Order: sequence, then structure tokens, then C-alpha cells
Amino acid sequence: MGVAKSWRYTGGVLVLAHRPHHHHECNKQNNLKQQKLQSQHHHCLLWTPTDAAAADGGQRRRISWTVVCGVMLFVLGLVSFFTGHIASDLEWCSHRLVKRRLWKKKVDRLSAVQVDIWKSKFSSSYYGCSERSPYYAPPIQLPSNGYLLIAASGGLNQQRTGITDAVVVARILNATLVIPELDHHSFWKDNSDFANIFDVDWFISSLAKDVPVVKRVPNQFMRSLEKPPYTMRVPRKSEPQFYLDEVLPILMKRRVLQLTKFDYRLTNDLDEELQRLRCRVNYHALRFTKPIQNLGKKIVMEMRKMAPRFIAIHLRFEPDMLAFSGCYYGGGDKERNELGEIRKRWATLPETSPDGERKRGKCPLTPHEVGLMLRALGFENNTYLYVASGEIYGGEETLKPLRELFPNFYTKEMLASEELEPFLPYSSRLAAIDYIVCDESDVFATNNNGNMAKILAGRRRYMGHKRTIRPNAKKLNALFLKRENIPWESFAKKVKAAQQGFLGEPDETKNGRGEFHEYPSTCICKKPFKFSNIEISHNKDQNLTKSPFNREAESEYGRNEEDQGVHNVQSIENAGFGRNHGRSSSKYEKDGVDFLAD
Repeated sequence: MGVAKSWRYTGGVLVLAHRPHHHHECNKQNNLKQQKLQSQHHHCLLWTPTDAAAADGGQRRRISWTVVCGVMLFVLGLVSFFTGHIASDLEWCSHRLVKRRLWKKKVDRLSAVQVDIWKSKFSSSYYGCSERSPYYAPPIQLPSNGYLLIAASGGLNQQRTGITDAVVVARILNATLVIPELDHHSFWKDNSDFANIFDVDWFISSLAKDVPVVKRVPNQFMRSLEKPPYTMRVPRKSEPQFYLDEVLPILMKRRVLQLTKFDYRLTNDLDEELQRLRCRVNYHALRFTKPIQNLGKKIVMEMRKMAPRFIAIHLRFEPDMLAFSGCYYGGGDKERNELGEIRKRWATLPETSPDGERKRGKCPLTPHEVGLMLRALGFENNTYLYVASGEIYGGEETLKPLRELFPNFYTKEMLASEELEPFLPYSSRLAAIDYIVCDESDVFATNNNGNMAKILAGRRRYMGHKRTIRPNAKKLNALFLKRENIPWESFAKKVKAAQQGFLGEPDETKNGRGEFHEYPSTCICKKPFKFSNIEISHNKDQNLTKSPFNREAESEYGRNEEDQGVHNVQSIENAGFGRNHGRSSSKYEKDGVDFLAD
């Protein structure tokens, strides 16, 4: 016979009672001892009944299964809660431990590897390629679908992206491109026109096989129009289909169409032919005027006379940039008030946390931090620096730490004071001079990730992966905060590890990574393997009068200095360029605000 069991509560005592399914009589025992044993057999006590139980007259109250299950679930929940927290804490600690060990291994591994800080050993295996394919259709002949007017926006390098994309849009629309208008109302108030900065005739002739380009809409055609040109602004990073669906019908109806604030209005993701057209425009068709070229060449030659190789730093640390970034640099109430007033110029900027922006890596490095980064990477204090910058916030006091780290410190004002005077009222022309010197430098470094930094990084990749150092500000920030408490050797190791992937190596250029102007992966080709291309030793003197890039890329869009917009100054380099002297001695997408990154 089965025995049913039930939990009962009687007078504060929890008992387990055995209940028979069928009535039966127990053998009667006359002996008192046997009765007591029989009583114990029928009622198994879990703990001794209290006096209250006796006083209760033997009444028993039954506990429902709901209460019992609730208590059990509550107890199990508590156990699960505490053990879960313990498990999560253990998991978090283990992740931190593993991450720390991996970081230490990475630091130790990279510190053991000798990296040529002046040149990538893989650079000679790649070259820029932007030739038209055999299937590339010739441009349409006049009359086209209409005339496309472009109003570029921002500073020099932001306008450069707009001009590049304008050519591609004209190709998509089968339109005739009119020489773009430059922005005269941006922060810098530069009234330079396209012809004051770029060689117009070269621009038109070099793109003859891509799109028809004219200097202006013919007067006779303008007089025949019933209405003035239609003006519109397209959304940021628009797809080609958007231009075909929304812009082309208007162009064909009105015949003359103007696109305003044209910067970053075309998507990064285009087909290969259009991407290569971007490269032909940016790296070949946009050539600076002779006066700008000549002065840029002169400054480069002055730097070469003093040293066989030099670093160019784009130091974007002007008051407007710091105000725009929303970062804080320790200047107290004076800094907060000054930059706060400048920031009021842009009503669309959201409130930010200076500490949060710094942790996210959004704050430009200070001149001192740039110097520490370069010294940690292995550049000695006798290295020559060319500093491209405007008005540095804090003036000479801010620059003093960088000058102490690198006494051989030069600017365009120091090297060409008299020749520079005609250019002084025009910020875009001054920026073009800096552009040439930075492009021709052996190493290019920046303190931020603005437009000039992106444009030059992409160009230097295209021109043979010349060493380009971009700060990994997110990781460097933590090191700079505790640098005084870290031995220099340990600090240098960690900086080198943090900068892996930010040195301009070929493997940094991957499809789909970042802005196309910064990572022109479609226009980077790898040379066929040849034993003659293997560099036997980087420590031997090398004659770089004509680089491997020049020798093996003699195509229509290879390394042709007549196409580049700058003169070839490599021929004046001294022997010994290849020696490694590197030893350590100790987004907002709001219209009208992106230009500050220039």
C-alpha cells in the first residue's frame, strides 16, 4: 500500500504525518512503552513541539502547497541572486585579467619588434592606381542634360572634398560641370576663387575624358532661360540613385541647377569606376597654382638643406577648434569663459562633457602631448619639425613644451617671411602652402582627425604609403593622464602598442573603413612580386632620387609629378635617408559646422 505524505503546521511545529490509504487497526499493545513507540511511528517530529503546541489542544493547521512553493522559490531566488552576482563578478574579473594579460603581451611583443619610424618596409610594394577601365564610357558630348553649378563649403580641404564629389555627381547626371564656387563666408572669410588656388586649365583638360567642364555657363544660354537657375541642397552622403531620382528631373527641366553647401553630399560607397574617378580628381586634377607651388617647394628645400628628412605636424589647436570640440585643457575659468563665448557662434552644437569627450578620443592632442607621442615612438630631440598651424591657443606658452622636446622647430613664417606676405590675407592659400610641405615631408603627424588630416592621410597612402602618424587619442588619453607615474620606458612601450594601426601602414587600408578620402582602398594596388623589390637591409644608405613608386607606376595615373600639383623635391634628398635613427632617448553632421575640422 502506498503511503501519502503531507506537510502540516501544528502549534509552531512542522511535522511529517503518514496517512494510510485504507483504514486498518493497529495492533493494540497494552504495554505503555509499546504505545509510545506506536505514537512515534505515526508522527515523525522534525523538531520538539513547544509548550504552545501542548496548549493548543493538539489542533493542527495545514500549510498550502502555494506557501511552501513560494518559500522554496524565494530561498532559491536568494541563492541564485547572490551566486549570480558572484559569477558575474568573477567573469568581469577574468575578462579584465585576460585583457590586461593580452595588452601586456602585445606591448612586450611590439617593443621587441624594430619598426622603422621613418618609412614602412612594405610601402614599396604598393602604388596608387586610378586608370580608367577598358569599359569606361566616354563623357557625353554637348548639349548635355544641363549645367551643374556647385557651391563648395568650409575651408580648403573640406571644399576639396566637395569639388571631388561634384565631378562624380556630374558624371552620374551626365551634366556639364561649371567650375565650382568656393565658400567666401565661412569662419576664415577668405574671398579666394577657384582660379586663385587651383590651376583651372589643368583641371578642365585632365578631366576631358570623364566629364565636360566649363568656366562658366555661356551667356547666350543664360539669356535663353525663362527662369533663374534652380537652387537646392541634397542630404549628406546621398546615394547615386537619389541624384538620378530627385536631382536629374529638375536638372533636365530647368537646364541649370545649383547645389549649395556641397560637402560630403555623396556616399562613400560607390562602384569602382566612380571611386577611381574620385582619385583622378583629388590626386591629379586638383593642382595648385604656380605661385603656391613655388613657395611650397621653396619651404621644402629649406627644410632639406637643414636635414635630410623631417616631420611635418598639422597642429590644429586654434581657439575655434577647441571651442568646437567642447574639450577642456586645464586653463581654469579663463579658458572656460573664452572658449564658451566662441562656442556660442554655433547654436546647433549640443552640450557635451569635456571628460566624456576626452575618454571617447574626441579631443585634439595638445602640442605637448604630440611631442610626447613622437618621442615615445622613437624620434630623437634633434629631429627637425615643420609645424603647420594657425593661431595656437595660449601662444608661445602652449608651444614651449613641444619646443623643448624638439628644438629644431620651424614654420612657414620662419622660413619664408617675405615671400609669404602676399598670401597672408588668404587663409586658404596659406593652407595650400602647408598642404604641399606636409605632403612632401618624410613623416606626417597630426593632433586631430580633421579634414586636412584625412585628406593628406589618403593622399600619402595613394602616393606610396609614406609614413603618416595619426594619434589613437582614445588609448593615448589614459596614458597621458598617468604619464608622471609611469617610468618612461614603460610609457614608450605602451604608446607604441597604442599606435599600431595608426602609422600609415598598407594593411590599414581596408574596404569599407572610414571615409573614402581618408582610406582610398579602391585606388591602392599591390605590385606583382619580384625578388628585386625585396629590401635586403633598411640600415644601408639608399639613393631615393627616384623611388620604386616612380619607377614602376609610369601609367597615365601613376606617380607623375606634373599631375600631382607639387614639384618633385625628392631629388634634393641626401644619401642616408634609410638609416634608422629612431632610438628612444628617454561629428556632428549639422550643416555649417564640419568646416572647423579643417
